[in-house]
Amino acid sequence: MNREDTTMADDTTFDLARTYVHLEDGPRVDRIAVSDDFWQTIADRPELRGGRLVLVSRSGADWDHWEMHPEGDEIVYLLSGALDVILEEDGQERTVELRDRTACIVPRGVWHRGIVRAPAETLHITRGAGTQHRPI
Repeated sequence: MNREDTTMADDTTFDLARTYVHLEDGPRVDRIAVSDDFWQTIADRPELRGGRLVLVSRSGADWDHWEMHPEGDEIVYLLSGALDVILEEDGQERTVELRDRTACIVPRGVWHRGIVRAPAETLHITRGAGTQHRPI
């Protein structure tokens, strides 16, 4: 694990696309360095079982997988570009268009993916524990 101690205030800036933030179910905020296998190994990270992850994702192409968060809802907020969030609900696909700094809530346990309409940057707030992926 590569957590940074945040017990003292500092003026160090960081990129939420490369260093996620974990909001514990208490007073702490921890920075989490992100490796290429972060999402594939999330089930093996007990320090992330509670709380919420805050991260930025940059998408230049459609997501190559579906994802699902069984432990809690996810907020997806569009910072720039255009993204369609596809939700799989009751065997049907529903499209939520994110444009002009809008947001949506992806309910807990709902499979979802993104279709990029213009290179997009999104802010995500999610309970990362148990996150699952499947191919499209």
